[in-house]
Amino acid sequence: MQRKAYVPGIAALLAALLAGCTGGSAKNGAAADPKPGDISANTPAAQPGKYRTLPEACAAVSHDSLDSLLPGIKQITDQDQRDKAYEGQATLTYDTDRRVGCGWKVDSTDATDHLNVDFERVVSYDNAVSDDSRAQDIYATEETAANLPEPSASATPSDTGSASATPSATPSAPAPSAPASSATSSASASASTSAGASETPADLQPRKLSGLGDEAFLNDKLNSASSTAQQRTVTVVFRTSNVIVRIEYAEQPTASTGTPDSKEMQDKARNLAQKLVDRFNG
Repeated sequence: MQRKAYVPGIAALLAALLAGCTGGSAKNGAAADPKPGDISANTPAAQPGKYRTLPEACAAVSHDSLDSLLPGIKQITDQDQRDKAYEGQATLTYDTDRRVGCGWKVDSTDATDHLNVDFERVVSYDNAVSDDSRAQDIYATEETAANLPEPSASATPSDTGSASATPSATPSAPAPSAPASSATSSASASASTSAGASETPADLQPRKLSGLGDEAFLNDKLNSASSTAQQRTVTVVFRTSNVIVRIEYAEQPTASTGTPDSKEMQDKARNLAQKLVDRFNG
């Protein structure tokens, strides 16, 4: 009989001790063994990006913009073919919530023009890094890869106006003892070198752009597309909050001696970029 009374007493004592431990833990209001990776209540989560969706890429460029960038569209006489040219070709992506794009290619009597636009919505899966910060890192990597030249100290701001080329040095008089044919050849070579050095004015060189989204840059490359023609490609990349937009505009003249005009192409690409910025801000 004494043993039967003793065992329940021990059980009651153990239950009381366990209840006391549990009560003390709950009293502090915190788990005794928090799970790894739990965010402290004192550490706020990084802010999400401003944009949660992306525009439909092929509809993001207006017909007026396409008429300017791709003049061959208005030369298409068949209405069905012209409508198809306006539609563009959607870029194949596997997550349209995160990335979309569209491309156009149109021939005209003077040139073949290409236009590609790409929208990327950046999402950070790190609770300590905001979407905007992650987008800044991606943009910075692309800007570094563009290898933009250092802006000239004597050049006017490249994205605020047109700057005229300034000779770097006063040309010296030809040596009087040099033969006329030699002096002519030397002057011709000097002029050729000078023309090559100043072929791209300072305000048209690849550069950072101000007043376009949160940050932006422009690249301009002239490549030999074939043995008879040169293709110019102007790229504008800008970031607005957690969205990065890339515009690639290329033109190849049909004439073997033709060279696409840098200023005209840059102006058209920047104008489109500004319209897309306004679309996001609107």
